[in-house]
Parts: sequence; C-alpha cells; structure tokens
Amino acid sequence: MSRPGAVIEAPADTDGFARRLSARIGGPLGQHASAVKSAPNAAVAVMVVATLTWLVGMVQRLPCRTTDAAHYPDAFKLMCYSDIGILYRDRGFVLGNVPYLQSGDYPILEYPTLTGWFLQVEAVIARVFGAQVGVGLSSQQQLDSSNVFFDVNQVLLFACFAVVVGAQLRTVRGRPWDALMVAASPCVAATGLINWDLFAVALTSVALLLWSRRRPTAAGVLIGLATAAKLYPVLLLGPLLLLCLRGNRMPAFARAFGGAAIAWLVVDLPVIIVAPDAWLYFWQFNSDRQGDLGSLWYVFSLAGHPVPSLNAVSTGLLLVGCLAIGVLIMVSPRRPRFGQVAFLVVVVFLVTNKVYSPQYVLWLLPLLVLARPRWRDWLLFTSAELFYWGAIWWHLDGVLGPGNGGPDRTYWLAVIVRIVVELVIAGFVVRDILRPEHDPVRTPRAVGPPRRDGTHALIDDPGGGLLDGAPDARWLTALLRPGREAVSGDR
Repeated sequence: MSRPGAVIEAPADTDGFARRLSARIGGPLGQHASAVKSAPNAAVAVMVVATLTWLVGMVQRLPCRTTDAAHYPDAFKLMCYSDIGILYRDRGFVLGNVPYLQSGDYPILEYPTLTGWFLQVEAVIARVFGAQVGVGLSSQQQLDSSNVFFDVNQVLLFACFAVVVGAQLRTVRGRPWDALMVAASPCVAATGLINWDLFAVALTSVALLLWSRRRPTAAGVLIGLATAAKLYPVLLLGPLLLLCLRGNRMPAFARAFGGAAIAWLVVDLPVIIVAPDAWLYFWQFNSDRQGDLGSLWYVFSLAGHPVPSLNAVSTGLLLVGCLAIGVLIMVSPRRPRFGQVAFLVVVVFLVTNKVYSPQYVLWLLPLLVLARPRWRDWLLFTSAELFYWGAIWWHLDGVLGPGNGGPDRTYWLAVIVRIVVELVIAGFVVRDILRPEHDPVRTPRAVGPPRRDGTHALIDDPGGGLLDGAPDARWLTALLRPGREAVSGDR
C-alpha cells in the first residue's frame, strides 16, 4: 500500500484519455470520493477485476477442452490453443517421470530449470486430485490425466496472476489504480493459459516490488529465481547496474547481483552437475532455432529472404540496442526511472529475438504500466497484441492464406504492426526520459506548494527504492555537466 499521507492518483485526475472517457460516463470522481480513491479500496476493486479477467480466459479455453481422446477440436481455428496439456503428455509427466533427471522416448523439456520444477510440483498436485500416471495408459487415460493437470494450472497460474497484480498495486507509491491496466488486460485472458510464463512474470514483479521497498538483496534473489524460470529477467540487471552507477548506489546493486547469482546457482547448479545434457538442451534449442513465429526474421523467411548468420545478427542488434539504452541512462537530463529502462531493454530483446510467442506479451505488460501508465498507450498496445494473437492462430491453421496458395500477408502485417507499436511506445518512454515533464509518473497532480515560478516540482522515482531521490554521482556530473550541481529527486 502507499505510505501514510501519500496522494492516491485516480486515472481521471491525471490521464487525459481516462478523463475524456469518464466525461462520457458521468465525469471524474468528485471531492467527496476520497474513500474510493484510497489504496485499500483500489486494491479490492483491482483484484476483483483481475479475477473476472481470469474467468474470461478460462471460458475462452472451453472450446478446446475435450473428454474424448478420439475427437480433438481445431485449437488453432478456435484460438484456444495451449501447450499445457500437450507438453504434459509429450514430455514424460504423464509417465510419472521427473523432468531433466529422467528420460524416455520423448523430447527433453525445453524450458529453464525452475519452470521444469514448477511443472513437476503441478504434476504431483494433479496426482493428488486423481490424475493417473505410468507406462501403458490408454489415450483416454492420458487425456483424462492431462485435463486434471490443466485444471491445476488454471488455479496456480491464477495465483501467479494475482501476485503480479498485487505487486503492481504496491510497487509505485500513490498509483494503485495503474494496476488496473494489468488486471483488466484482455491480453491476460487471451494468453495466460497458453504456457507457464506467468510464473516467471510473477517472480519478476515481486522482485521489482522488493527493489521499490529498498530491499536489494531480496530483490536480487527474486530476479535470480525468475531468470531460472525464464531468461528475460536477467536483462533487468544491466540497466540497474547503470542506474546505480549514476545514482552512487553500487553497494545496493552488488547486493542485488549477489542475491541473483546465488539464487540462480541454487536452482540450476544441481541439474548442471547431475544432468548436464538435459540442462544444456534449453540453450541448444534456442541457439539452433532459426527465425521463428512472431519474429521479424520469420517474416523475412516467409517472404523468401532468410537472414544468414541469424544468431550473430540478432545478438548484434540486441547489443546495439542495450548500448543505446546504456548511453541514454548516463546522459539523460535526469536519471531515468527503473521501470522505464526495464521496459526498454525487454522491448529491445523481444524485437530482435528469433521468436515471439503470443504469451510474451505478459513479459511486457507490467513493465509497460511501470514505464508509461497511460490508458491511450495501453489501448494501442493491447490492440496490436490482440491483432497478432488472432493472426498467429489462423496463420498456423492456414485460414489467412489466400485461395491461390500465395503468401499469408495478413500475418506479416500483424507481426509488423506489433513490432511498430512496441517501438512507438518505447519512443514515448525515451521522450519521457529526455523530457521528464512528460513523464506521467513524475508529473502527477500538484503535491505541496508551488515553486516561485508557479510550477510544481517533479518527483523522482517512486518505484526506484534506494535510487529514489539519489543525486547523480559527482564524477558523472563533473564529466557530463561541469559547473552544475548533481541532479537528484526534485521534490
């Protein structure tokens, strides 16, 4: 919750789009609605919306639920595809085998270690609720077992989603209503049950919350665990290093990095020692894959122009993008907020990556809200992601292909629109960093008396933890802005 005395920002008070929309449905909240604007009431309302959103996602999956092993629905055409039941049957869980440590006549699980252990815990819970496992099960028994496993996932992944929303409510002081953008997102209903990405997203969200509460070691531990579940959270350590370097908070970064390294090793090192080939499979799988679904490289390939040496090209562009973000962090007029650069680095990773599965939107959604909590941008982002989500299923089903057998240009368009929208919003975030007066988090309703020129002071980084209000390191000020005082939290 917000600190005592913190001003709670209601969307219609600070967001032009929300203000215009509210005018059509009765206008913004009045001066006597302070109870509605309180953090506890915001938390209740947001969590109710999150529950309804998840229920919509569960209903959306019903057309793909079958109880007859002889009849499987067309999951692509119905847009209700999920990996959960398929990988349960095809990666040894239905046999009762433990991922990484046991093998059989099936592929190795192609996910990082902690995700594998998460699946193993779910498989054990499914057995408690009657899921049969073992060699010799009929197709019908395997289907029944996978349905129980899927139901366990619906509950545990909802718990992960609730953690994401709860962390979002508390990460940025005074802005609990921003979490509504996560709780109400149709992208969650559409993609939350495709795979297990919400598990890693939940760990990452808690890490950001702990950092905002000035607990760098605990935040680092969660980043390490999140990285053991999905690779992308490790990217947050790069911009965090530069923010701490600029803000003279390197001891805090050292604690976070140490916590992340130890947590990752605790999870991964036993598997590295006991089953090195199984552990390496995830890395080999991603290194060997070519331009895959959702990526710009896949579109080039479909168009007959595959990119040679794709690993080198993709990695090189990622490094260039990260370097540009690093320069931005160090030379911007004010130190960027952590949420802003976290969003930027993940956008660069996803735009240059060799694959973009539709559930990857879950990686970006909480970071988008931390970086730029504007309903107009949320609507633009949501529209582009849902366009891509629909296009990928019908592309896989062949529905979008023209009758003459030509290329599926509608799918190409969906990929390009998604990438362009992500880059456009990233451009807005860069503009906010270079011109902080445009940053919606730094320029809320006036707090405190105005300055002599009639303007109000910008706040610094309410989700930045130990970085919040930290002045620039003297060596950086002397190097980049000689003769000027260090820039700190302007409150």
